[in-house]
Amino acid sequence: MELRHLRYFVELAETLHFARAAAELEISPPALTKQIQELERTLGVRLFIRTKRSVSLSTIGEVFLEEARQTLLQAARAEEIARRAGRGEIGRIAIGYVASAAYTGLLQTEVARFRQSHPYVALALTEGVMDQLPLQVSNGVLDLAFVRAPVITPEDVVLHTMLNDEFILALPADSPLCNDHEEGDGVPAAALAACNFILPEQAAGTMEVGRRGRFVPRVHASPGGLVAVITLVSLGHGVAVVPASVMERIDMPGVQYRRLAGKPLPSTIALVSRRHEKSPAVKALLVQLRGR
Repeated sequence: MELRHLRYFVELAETLHFARAAAELEISPPALTKQIQELERTLGVRLFIRTKRSVSLSTIGEVFLEEARQTLLQAARAEEIARRAGRGEIGRIAIGYVASAAYTGLLQTEVARFRQSHPYVALALTEGVMDQLPLQVSNGVLDLAFVRAPVITPEDVVLHTMLNDEFILALPADSPLCNDHEEGDGVPAAALAACNFILPEQAAGTMEVGRRGRFVPRVHASPGGLVAVITLVSLGHGVAVVPASVMERIDMPGVQYRRLAGKPLPSTIALVSRRHEKSPAVKALLVQLRGR
């Protein structure tokens, strides 16, 4: 039994006239008769009572009609869902991110935009460890990830810059550096040579400060997360090189922010994606993100 048998049966059951049903189906009356006979043989029952002047549903045909209608509706729904999934309108996307991507507002803005344009795509968002996120995109645990570059990536994933930022300093409020350098002034990298450093998960900024100041940063702790980093700074354990976006998002007692003297120290939020993405839903989100 095939779906065409059900379509032919339902049309005849609704018209109870072979010629009219055949015309609606755009086949000949003999062809319709043959299809109905095939269906009845397959089921081993009589679906219609036929006389020379009339056609009517049998008791079994009346029961079968409702099931046939439901089956056709479900088949049409399945076909439509498959087509929509193929267009990227339905699906699921797993997204990883580092906290600093959320602090910039980039993550929230792009997620809101995509949910508005693709309301039937489920987005699963998870904060992760930055060094692990590119690998999780590569092995399929995640579909996309927002990281703070630079970061080491497998060969089958690519980085796309989403937002330009810069690194600044988070200092204990009682640090002499706060008094020696007002908010509008930059702190020279060399002035930090004697400091203890609280290392966030993105260590590139700290290492670059050391290079500029011609010293090797003395790492006191490496808590990873930016809130934990700023907390240790507020407790006087050391200084930290953090993204400028943190200055507006984490206002913690005992902490002051200062810019670095000289050329700004760049930092970027980057999107990690697979080099050869196959999912239509993920491709749709990539089109939006890469169009920024």
